[in-house]
Amino acid sequence: MKIGLYFGSFNPVHVGHMIIANYIVNNTDMDALWMVLSPHNPLKKKSTLANDYDRLHLLNLAIGDHDTIRSSDIEFRLPKPSYTIDTMTYLEEKFPDKEFALIMGGDNLSTFHKWKNYELLLERYKIYIYKRPHHSLNDLVEHPNIEVCEAPLLEISSSKIRQMIKDKKSIRYLVPDKVYEYLRDYPVYEKLLDK
Repeated sequence: MKIGLYFGSFNPVHVGHMIIANYIVNNTDMDALWMVLSPHNPLKKKSTLANDYDRLHLLNLAIGDHDTIRSSDIEFRLPKPSYTIDTMTYLEEKFPDKEFALIMGGDNLSTFHKWKNYELLLERYKIYIYKRPHHSLNDLVEHPNIEVCEAPLLEISSSKIRQMIKDKKSIRYLVPDKVYEYLRDYPVYEKLLDK
């Protein structure tokens, strides 16, 4: 069974994330896709992150009862900050019957050389890249283990959504309906953004 691992802070999860996840699982050789919530990406500021379990709850609301997409909190139990190579190694040991592949945005290629053991990731795993608006792909796309997917290009970002929340603007239709309803009723980001 081939599992695509879509890592992210999902801070918060938005419709762009879900469209990409659905596109990848339906248009590649993946049998399933796990959206792996990262408690702390070493290349991002921790101060902008909502609580891990709030983000996981929002992710589960977004996924709902999808039959081939699920969330994963595997990195909650691993040392922080989270390094992709460590998570991949752990998952291979825990699920030896599964084949894992990596899914990431084309914008990550420009910083990929900063990732821990990035050469090992390239050597050991298939990496599926989805394009991002205003980001050109670098020479790494020529690597035999990298496959570029023509997923829809959407100019939606979690940072813009957080700014909209701070500015008290509606985020309706930018996030899945259940995520919108939850954030409307529970101020997950308001206190964080007032700092």
